[in-house]
Amino acid sequence: MSTPLRSPHRPPLRPPVRSRPESARRSPRRPSLAGSALAALLTTVAVCAGDAAARVFPYGHRHRSVNDLGNQFVPFHAHLWDLLHGRARGGLLLNWQSGYGTSFLPDFGTYLASPFAPLVALFPRQDIDLAVYVVTVSKTAAAAAAMAWLLRTQARGPWWAAGLLGASYALCGWSVIEAAYNPMWLDGLIAFPLLCLTGEWALRGRRFAAAVLVAAVCWTANFYTAYMATLGAALVLLVRVVLTRRGVRERLWTVGRAAATTLLGIAVSAPVLVPLFLSSRQAYPGWSRQFRPVPWADLFARLLPGTYSFSSPALFVGTGTLLLVAALPFHRGVPLRSRLWWAGLAAAVLLSFQWTPTHLAWHVFATPNGSPYRQTFVLAGIAVIAAWAALADGLPGPRALAAGAGVLGAAALVASGSPLATGWGLALFCGGLALAAAAWWLLRPVPAAPVPPGRASSPGRASFSGRASSPGPASSPGRAAPPVRRRLAGPAVAVLAVVLAGQAAATTAFGHRGKLGGLDDYPSWGRAHTARAAALAGAEGWPAYRTDPSRPALSGNDPLLLGGEGGAYYSSHTPDVFTRTMAALGAGWTSRGRNVQSIDNPVTDALFAVGARLRPDGTVARTEPLPLVTLRPPGPGTAAAYGESPFANQELLLGARVYEDPVAPGVCRAGTEAFLWAPEYNANARLADGPAFRLNGNPPRNRAALQPLGPSRGASSALVFEAPAPPRWTLSCLDRGRLDAAVAGLRARAAESVRVGAAGVSATLPPGSEGTAVLAAPSIAGWTCNGRPAEDRLGLVAVPVAAGTTEVSCTFRPPGLLPGTAVAAAALLVVACRAAWRRRQRTRPSH
Repeated sequence: MSTPLRSPHRPPLRPPVRSRPESARRSPRRPSLAGSALAALLTTVAVCAGDAAARVFPYGHRHRSVNDLGNQFVPFHAHLWDLLHGRARGGLLLNWQSGYGTSFLPDFGTYLASPFAPLVALFPRQDIDLAVYVVTVSKTAAAAAAMAWLLRTQARGPWWAAGLLGASYALCGWSVIEAAYNPMWLDGLIAFPLLCLTGEWALRGRRFAAAVLVAAVCWTANFYTAYMATLGAALVLLVRVVLTRRGVRERLWTVGRAAATTLLGIAVSAPVLVPLFLSSRQAYPGWSRQFRPVPWADLFARLLPGTYSFSSPALFVGTGTLLLVAALPFHRGVPLRSRLWWAGLAAAVLLSFQWTPTHLAWHVFATPNGSPYRQTFVLAGIAVIAAWAALADGLPGPRALAAGAGVLGAAALVASGSPLATGWGLALFCGGLALAAAAWWLLRPVPAAPVPPGRASSPGRASFSGRASSPGPASSPGRAAPPVRRRLAGPAVAVLAVVLAGQAAATTAFGHRGKLGGLDDYPSWGRAHTARAAALAGAEGWPAYRTDPSRPALSGNDPLLLGGEGGAYYSSHTPDVFTRTMAALGAGWTSRGRNVQSIDNPVTDALFAVGARLRPDGTVARTEPLPLVTLRPPGPGTAAAYGESPFANQELLLGARVYEDPVAPGVCRAGTEAFLWAPEYNANARLADGPAFRLNGNPPRNRAALQPLGPSRGASSALVFEAPAPPRWTLSCLDRGRLDAAVAGLRARAAESVRVGAAGVSATLPPGSEGTAVLAAPSIAGWTCNGRPAEDRLGLVAVPVAAGTTEVSCTFRPPGLLPGTAVAAAALLVVACRAAWRRRQRTRPSH
């Protein structure tokens, strides 16, 4: 706000700076795109440079797909590619490719609802890894641009400073180390500045409908990090309200408006959120653990560039930003209230990371299975906003910068006692701190020159942007407003950009080193993927039969990545009924039951209509399968329950005895096939005259699958454990003749034709059918058959069939879809009614 001219004979009025709200000191203009463009460009360059330095895909030979990136996100994006190109099995509601038929809408809402995800459709399918990488970099750049836009909306300042700080936010350690292999979390990185922006609109009483839309997009893209971003944005709004609004009524109105737009936006996203929440409650329980705060030395060590730890918060945001935050409490040009509130907010959020109740509040009151500090990006955003507050009234002076540097030096000294701190990290931090301090010093205003006699100037103090601001303590009559050293601005800004990009690239590269050394990694699409995908496509016969990619797998979701309609499935929404059913039948798992593996077994292949199975040598083994719908005679099938033995459980589901006991310890009868069940065994096992097979049991994280060992030749085919035998194991012998007879009996009573759609299946039964029709799909919640909720028969979808019934029709609708749609419709109606009322108010003639 410009200061009115006063008589040169009267000293200027000096209202106390501490009592003036921010809105009186600074009236932000509409921000330009220059700062956002700089932030996006600098972020992209830094991320790509760090990846190139680490020589990871797509710049080198090292795998980039570590942990869930290769196991979940790349395969799910491949399935999205198939959906967008009309090649997927199933639709938005039901996924026929994974887990023998699973609900897809919750997975879509968790992994694929981001507006950036459809970009994968622009790439060839074999370049799905590159497509996901481009989506990841694009999200990071978008977060930088959004933060830069937010900063210039909050207060005036140079576009390049907003760009640097926006890039500092997007290049925080959490982003380049943790969210880089969890691309869905990057939607939260974008959501935080966008939700803060809706708070700014609430402060000004503007853009109600736009704020609802923004909140809806943020919560739909990824509700988990959107929840954290919403908490952080609420804290930022509270500080803004305290500093810029007077009176309880005005403050409550602002907070209420912001809350209303956020709640309405969440309601608009209810068609995705409600099924997602219900699916999470029905998922197989994951790993839970007690939260333990990290040592303070480790916490401060993560402020340094070039550090990595899976279990501590990646707090790095660039030393230039940290210097401004540390100098803020000592910056006397900023009103005391602003200094206390912004610095206090950053400190309070940091402390909340170390206290169990607030830790749980950040994570929806459940400690995460993996990295326990997933809210770290919120602290990075608050730090950047605090740094911007330190610039809003001019650069910190030498004393403030020196004090801030001292604070950071003390933090580095504490961090040096942590095993996480590295020599390179400390060197980068100290060197970057020195360069950042020098650059900020070069950008300070030049000393003011005396005003020539007879000329009056408008009293005031130069802001960081060179514009005159309201008078403050540094003002004095007869002095000219000190301009910024514009000749040195370019080199100084370049130094700040290089420091930020260099530290972020180093942190990115160091993070890759830590992840590759401590986490599982998965190969990018290559010749093995192409060969397997081609073999599966050549054997395809859906819906007459399923094609299973089998084991050993390239990822936890090979059916989505490579093709087919297999039993493997890995998701945060893996249904409890599916995991327990498959485990009872002999399936193995990883990720404590969330990553269920395919069962390589002829009995389960018959039961689940698997007619083609990919072998490790690249060939396809074919069998004569059962249809997807079979008929079981009337009986107590629904009351039966699985026991401990997977062999007995398979026979129970099949309805016939097909296994026999060994004729001697570890020896199957000649002519039968040997199958070993040893879920805790973690080594090789084989028949004495056969090849070795690896079992991967490591309870409770891993469970070894029921393993086929090959045909038995009698005593010469005795079981051999290549490590000490586990305490629990069973060898059973499959009689193929009995299995063929049992399958033939079921085929005689099976459906004559089966028609499969995007969200259902229908079948024509033989005349005179009576009993229970069984669909070879897990009985997850949401199935309706012949107008009634489907029943459960040993974990599979079942339909009672009365005498004379010849048609069975089952449809799937995720639980919560209709209530969620109703909530969204009501929210949209509220927004529309408000818009209509506002338009009527504007057009009503005044009297």
